[in-house]
Amino acid sequence: MSAWIEMVNDDVASPELMDALSLARTPHGTVDNVMRVHSLRPNTMLGHVKLYRAALHDEANTLPMWLQEVIGSYVSMLNQCAYSYANHWANASHLMDSPERALAVEKALRQQHPERVFEGAELALMRYTQKLTLTPGAMVQADVQALQDAGLDDGEILEANQIIGYFCYVNRCLNGLGVTTDGDIVGYYSGSRD
Repeated sequence: MSAWIEMVNDDVASPELMDALSLARTPHGTVDNVMRVHSLRPNTMLGHVKLYRAALHDEANTLPMWLQEVIGSYVSMLNQCAYSYANHWANASHLMDSPERALAVEKALRQQHPERVFEGAELALMRYTQKLTLTPGAMVQADVQALQDAGLDDGEILEANQIIGYFCYVNRCLNGLGVTTDGDIVGYYSGSRD
């Protein structure tokens, strides 16, 4: 079983659901469980697809793709979401293009010590990611100021904020419905932003 609730297969999908499934299809033609779990409410699938693509795959984003994936992976690690972590850490390590670097980053983040592998703006982003994920009610203006002081512009800060917010949302959806990667292609990375 891939989730604790029913997920509708394509062969019995309504026209409305088929439209949502078409939008949610991956480059390899499948619909991952993260999207299919919305099949009883196609409008939530449409919203999820649009939010995901805007947060992580928009051409206007300027943070490097590897860093976007590391941010999402760190949120998923902190939220103990095995589904998102499996997919997005595979992407992050692929994009880092150095297995040694990827291992060092993963170890430091698992220990919640990003300062062991990051500095400057990247370290500031990891600290912001950790605080916003674990203690959102404790956020203060100084947290954003630290990002600005590290050299990030407000657009980059917004990008990071939206990635963190998206992953907090999806981690709770996945964990709350028991969604697994059974049947999914884990860590697929096409290299395109589509």
